[in-house]
Amino acid sequence: MPRVELHEGLADGPALEPGELARYAEQYRHVEASLPGTLRAIADGLPAGRARSLVEANLHDELSEPRAHVAMFEGFAGAVGAEAGVPATQRTNELVATYEAATAESPLAGLGVLAAYECQAAAIAQSKGEGLRANYGCDAEASEFWDVHATMEAEHASWTLEAIELAGADSDEAVEIVAGAMRGGADAWWEWLSEREAEHAEAAS
Repeated sequence: MPRVELHEGLADGPALEPGELARYAEQYRHVEASLPGTLRAIADGLPAGRARSLVEANLHDELSEPRAHVAMFEGFAGAVGAEAGVPATQRTNELVATYEAATAESPLAGLGVLAAYECQAAAIAQSKGEGLRANYGCDAEASEFWDVHATMEAEHASWTLEAIELAGADSDEAVEIVAGAMRGGADAWWEWLSEREAEHAEAAS
């Protein structure tokens, strides 16, 4: 599946019909809603110190900077016609479960699965914000979620990587834990995107 079409490519042209964009938002909403719990679980598993403080700063941003990110996301979801209360699909459930399983395993695993997304999130968010304005006629409220993450996620990725180092990822075992969690997170996102691509192909047929 060409990952760029659904995850990065909104700036390249209207790859999705408006109804498909709504379905995308309905599923992404579940992932966004789960993120505060992921961050809280990671922070709670870390001892007091800078690593925990970095994760708590990430959580603070998620909850309130510049306002709750789930609320900003609803500005996007509403603008593209997403319906409320749409249940998660199989791949969405599996993606959320991947985060939950990693945080339950250990703070290092939780940080690893978080890093798998955050290290590319800023560029993805910038592309989405630009594409929504250029190709879908979205206003600043509709693109706010992506515009904020286009600048904020680079710092979050830096914080997460520093927290991994501070949390003790300097042994072979710890490195393998983080690497395995990153692979698991990347694979879960890939499967989620593959499900969106299958929906796109079905709508186009």
